Amino acid sequence: MLAVIINGIQYQSDADITILELCKKHDIPIPYLCYHPDLKPLGNCRICVVEADGRVVSACNTRIYDGMCIVTQSTNIDRLRKMVVQLMLGNCPEILQENSDLSRVVAKMNIHATPFKKRQEKYTDHSAKVLLFDNNKCIMCGKCIQKCQTVQEVFAIGYSNRGHNTKVGAYLDRDLAHSVCVFCGQCSISCPSRAIIENDEVPLILAALKDPTKHVVVQPSPSTRASIGETQGMAVGSKVTGKLVSCLKALGFDRVFDTCFGADLTIVEEGTEVIDRITNNGVLPLITSCSPGWVLFLERFYPDLIPLLSSCKSPMQMMGALIKTYYAQCNSIDPKDIVSVALMPCVAKKFEARRPEMRASSYQDVDYVLTTREFGEMITASGIDFPNLPDTPFDSLMGTSTGAGVIFGSTGGVMEAALRFTADKLENKDLEKVEYYEVRGMRGVKEAHLTIAGIDLNIAVSNGLANARKLLDLVQKEPSRFHFIEVMACEGGCIGGGGQPQSTCKEIIKQRSEAIYSIDKNFSIRKSHKNPEIIKLYKEFLGEPGGHHAHKLLHTHYTKRNRQ
Repeated sequence: MLAVIINGIQYQSDADITILELCKKHDIPIPYLCYHPDLKPLGNCRICVVEADGRVVSACNTRIYDGMCIVTQSTNIDRLRKMVVQLMLGNCPEILQENSDLSRVVAKMNIHATPFKKRQEKYTDHSAKVLLFDNNKCIMCGKCIQKCQTVQEVFAIGYSNRGHNTKVGAYLDRDLAHSVCVFCGQCSISCPSRAIIENDEVPLILAALKDPTKHVVVQPSPSTRASIGETQGMAVGSKVTGKLVSCLKALGFDRVFDTCFGADLTIVEEGTEVIDRITNNGVLPLITSCSPGWVLFLERFYPDLIPLLSSCKSPMQMMGALIKTYYAQCNSIDPKDIVSVALMPCVAKKFEARRPEMRASSYQDVDYVLTTREFGEMITASGIDFPNLPDTPFDSLMGTSTGAGVIFGSTGGVMEAALRFTADKLENKDLEKVEYYEVRGMRGVKEAHLTIAGIDLNIAVSNGLANARKLLDLVQKEPSRFHFIEVMACEGGCIGGGGQPQSTCKEIIKQRSEAIYSIDKNFSIRKSHKNPEIIKLYKEFLGEPGGHHAHKLLHTHYTKRNRQ
């Protein structure tokens, strides 16, 4: 047991932890920017400085020891912290008006101006039109680099140059559009100064909502119903499905459909595909394709494995295609007048929506993508009292979903939903089993063996691209090891997506996941193929699962991409 004195009060710890971790444990405030609970502390920003036995040290990467005497507030400490922040603001004073971790620290420290002049103009990179990078706002904390290199192992960005000229950006001074970036957005979710943000499509969406000639339809993803509440001051893991629909209606959207319907549809198509491959000696393992950052990662780094990907589009893109065909036809609306918006936890969805393959309706199937945090800012700007909104159901035709569709938001959820479908189909009966705990949990790579209808199935689930790399290396070494694999680009799956609120960490991801599975458990229908609106869709419009019309609208192909 270690005894440590903080501001004259003795605290004890049985763990070898940092000063910041001990202070956070006892609610002793210390400002910080570069610290993240899931990343190695680097001490780069220097805002968390404290005095430890008379020495000025950074609290985030200084470990406690027995008898240590710490002072977290003093005239000297306040002066040093203020100077560091003012130096940051000197390069980009407009941060004072922005909503970021840095601006919140500035507000708490009561800083209104900076005496330091702006250094030379650094570069901005808007080339990718998905992620936008403004190096003028960069505070060199290194969190984005850690996420890209250690969590995702993509290595798209890093430090370049030295000394005063050091900067963060794509390697070899390339722009993001010509880098190996897969637009997972994990850099943007960790950036405390909004130096890296998603391409803002909110003004275009607001313009469409005001245009009387446009019919604006929106689809919120499974995970947003367990995370959007955080942007409005609600507890982590708050289940706000009905409030979310009410909010979208209040903002003026003409129809609010549920991407979980698209998830159910994906399961019927993908489940049909995996059964066909297993029973007819097709190419195995089949790997899921609903995470666009993951798909782009495979296209760039493992193009030889492209034949293993399911040809199914993501739920978002299936919904986009149906909104401008099925929905348009049922309601006699010209698809050119429909503006299709998707509310997603994912920055890579902005890239996916622009892929040339995603025009099954002869138009861009999904026009605009809102991230969870963009939508949170949109709610705040509108003045809507989100926590006190009533619950409203989704609109019919594509608004009914099942528990299987909801769990798409968490790692293992796609696999579990698919198993609920394939087990029933292979056994040729409705099974009572709906829970497959073997594929749940936050472990980076999970493997399981199941026997269904006398068929032995080896399955695997991974989340986070570093773990995907491990799994794919295993697939290359042992091609016949697995039958079915689920991969999600982000840690925890969509609930940890790069477009989620910036508070995201492993503990928060866990709470969001618990909310997702709680919603699933309370559904009366928990298998995708039992969704009555899905049954009606196939009967009246698509025909057979995996058939010609379904394949035309709901399936796609992939492209080998150079690692430039």
